[in-house]
Parts: sequence; C-alpha cells; structure tokens
Amino acid sequence: MAEFGAFAETANVAFLLAFPSLFSIINPIGGALIFSVYTRAFPHSERLKIAGLVGLYSLAIMFCALWGGAYVLNFFGVSLDALRIAGGLVVALNGWNLLSSGDQHPDRRTGDPAPAAGDDWKQVAFFPLTLPFTTGPGTIAVAITLGAERPRESAHALAFFIGATLAAIANAAIVWIAYRFADRLTAVMGATARQVVTRLSAFLLMCIGVQILVTAVGDLVVKWRGTLVLFRGHSIAARSPGGPGRYSGSA
Repeated sequence: MAEFGAFAETANVAFLLAFPSLFSIINPIGGALIFSVYTRAFPHSERLKIAGLVGLYSLAIMFCALWGGAYVLNFFGVSLDALRIAGGLVVALNGWNLLSSGDQHPDRRTGDPAPAAGDDWKQVAFFPLTLPFTTGPGTIAVAITLGAERPRESAHALAFFIGATLAAIANAAIVWIAYRFADRLTAVMGATARQVVTRLSAFLLMCIGVQILVTAVGDLVVKWRGTLVLFRGHSIAARSPGGPGRYSGSA
C-alpha cells in the first residue's frame, strides 16, 4: 500500500509539473485565435478535421520530445543547458515579434497570407498550425527538459512517465477542443477582445521565454562556479606540504 502511495504521488507530481509547463507554452486560447484566422478559407467540416489533426500531431511531437528528445541531444552532443538557452531565446523572440507586430490582424504570428481553399488541409494541419504555431521550439525544449529530469529508479521513472504522459494528453485534448470551437470563441470575444487577449498572450509568452533563459543561464553559472571551486581546491591541495605528490611522515 505504501509503495502504491509513493507511486501515485510521483505520478501526481509529474503531472502537476508537466501540465502547467506545457500549457503555458502551448497557449491554446491564443493558438485558437491564430487557427481561426489561418483556416478561414476552409469550409467548416475541414476546419474540424484540421483541429483534430493538430491535436494528434501536437501529442505526437510532445511524446517524441518527452521520451526521445534527450537521447537525440546526446547523439548530437548538445547539452540540455544549450537547448534551454536556445529554446528560451526562440520563445522570447516569438513573443516579442507578436507583441510588437503592427499587423491589422495581431492574432496572427506570421505575415504570410492564409492558405487558399484549394490547398491541402492535411498539410496545413501539420505545417504551420502544429509546427511551429502550436508545439514549436519552446514546447519541444520544455518537453525535452521534463523528460531529461525524470527519476532514474525504474519504479519512480514509470510513475513519472505516466504522469507526464497524462499531462501531454490533457494538453493535446485542450488544443483540440479550443481549435474545434475557435470560430465560436472569436465570435463571442469580438475584435477588440481578440487583440487584448493576443497581446497579453504574447507578453506572457515572452516572459516565459525569458524565464527559461534566465533559469538555464543561472544553472549554468552555478555549475561553472562549482567546477571552478573544485578545481581550485584540488590545486591548493596539490601545492600544500601534505598534498598529493608530496611525501610526508617519518621513516
């Protein structure tokens, strides 16, 4: 019973850690505004299909980043700190670009024209609606960071896997629901409210990117200081009369 309680607690902690982290980066409400504008050339039936595909693709990307991203980084020799710094920069720049955009439709993250009705809606569902609009570099960086920080013990690792997986599924479901009802959401909000929500979402996105960057740089500085202190300690010990490399004691 105690083991099951520890297992459930680890899964719960993993869910509470992963869900808000992914949700704040994905921002389904802001994404729904983008979805509504970008898919306005498609009929309603195809927009519903696109919403389902975006949710499915987003879940696949989060799964791959959570459970395979760290191994890919190790293969290419990229450190987790470098990923967090790069991801934080990308998220902050995306938020700044959206916040400072002077477009007449500020709820769009791109100045490119929306696709025509004859375009392939399946292709649009993956690019650009899933990647990079919904689960872009920031989401991938956060997911890889979460996966890399999983416990090493097998029992706790399994519980962490279940909790983080449920968090990814919950976020993908919210994306699907928000995008499915994006038209109703934009109609209820109105143009002014859409601009306000978009600007606030952009500012929040920029703050999240800066926080990721600051945390990554801070952790890196702490590691460098620890390494420097350890190196100095070994150097002083080596130069001391009783340190390594010197013989002391009586014959």
